[in-house]
Amino acid sequence: MHDAVMSAFACMHFQDKSFLQFEKRIDEAMHPENLKQLFDIQAVPEVTQIRAILDDVDSKQFSPMFKEVLSRLQKEKLLEQYQVLPGLYYGAMDATEYFSSKKINCSSCLTCEHANGDITCSHKTLQVALMHPDLKQVIPLMPEEIRNGDGTDKQDCEMNAAKRLIPKLRQEHPQLGLILGGDALFSKQPIIEDVLSNGMHYLFVAKPDDHEYMMSYIDTIKQLKNVHTFSCKEKNGRIHRYEWANDVPLNKRKGGIRVNYFSLTIIAIQKDGSEKITFRSSWVTNLTIDKTNVVILSKVGRCRWKIENECFNTLKNQGYEVDHNYGHGKNNLAFNIYLLTLIAFLFHQVFELTDQLYQACRKKFGSKSHLWETLRTYTKIFVFSSWEMLLDFALDPIKYGPKIYELRSP
Repeated sequence: MHDAVMSAFACMHFQDKSFLQFEKRIDEAMHPENLKQLFDIQAVPEVTQIRAILDDVDSKQFSPMFKEVLSRLQKEKLLEQYQVLPGLYYGAMDATEYFSSKKINCSSCLTCEHANGDITCSHKTLQVALMHPDLKQVIPLMPEEIRNGDGTDKQDCEMNAAKRLIPKLRQEHPQLGLILGGDALFSKQPIIEDVLSNGMHYLFVAKPDDHEYMMSYIDTIKQLKNVHTFSCKEKNGRIHRYEWANDVPLNKRKGGIRVNYFSLTIIAIQKDGSEKITFRSSWVTNLTIDKTNVVILSKVGRCRWKIENECFNTLKNQGYEVDHNYGHGKNNLAFNIYLLTLIAFLFHQVFELTDQLYQACRKKFGSKSHLWETLRTYTKIFVFSSWEMLLDFALDPIKYGPKIYELRSP
């Protein structure tokens, strides 16, 4: 079990394009010894055996890894830089698809029937990641799989997954001050009540068209001057205009929840002096808004895009190949491969935050794909006793001896 799981993790960690490519590299003379030194793998199982073992592993078994990494960051006070308000961290929540096929499927697959009768089967997950407006690195937490269950006629969805994920987040991280963020899908009373009942804060996008009653109420109290405004000119010459109102009704239902509303409008001044709106968004939160925090809350709300760009886009397009079919299986294989890829990404994000050798290598090689291509090549040729030695060698091979560059005729 250990060797199978760690072999799959090594494949994701080194960004191999497939299990077959990983297996081919294992056949290189020195590589098995590197797997033993770097991953404590004693014997690499066959690819079919790796898939079979992973398919039967309960995905919940991977959850402690995310909790352990976060605990270590907290212990070393490295997580403090992610605080957006004193004692509070922002976790953006969004769904992504990591498998899609018209031929391969399992009982857990989500299905979509097209107009021509074709059916596409897919796997999706709901992800939460900690982020900060001023930091590029994101810290993913254990996601919730969006999957169909046995004996259920109605398909699983993002909202149902959120209802399962929110209490799990509190259970896994009972002391973490968390502001849960998300798009307009989540700015509804049931999800907000779930967030509050689990002792967390929320900051959700609230589109005016989705909240006509709330916007009508705000327009009314504007006339009473109970809506606050604040404008400032940024260095780029654009005007940021903030608007907020506390304790407004989210909907018109009896006993409906009350929220705090704020918006940001960015205005560019044209050459002729006219104003052009280049950005506008609005949010709802349970945090009381005033002039001292409306700017940072707007920055936090806007950084929600990082889960799409810095997390999902990186996983799909920057070497991790998360939507590549490493194996589908009948039970948990597809989701477990996603989790192992996510854990590899988490490790790399922590390296970028904390490890000077890795940071120096990233700077030297430029792209992640170039760095990991180089590391894969070196592990084919040399044996390294530790990750530190591998990264140090990649940074400056010449100091390990000029003879490694010599090519001699037999």
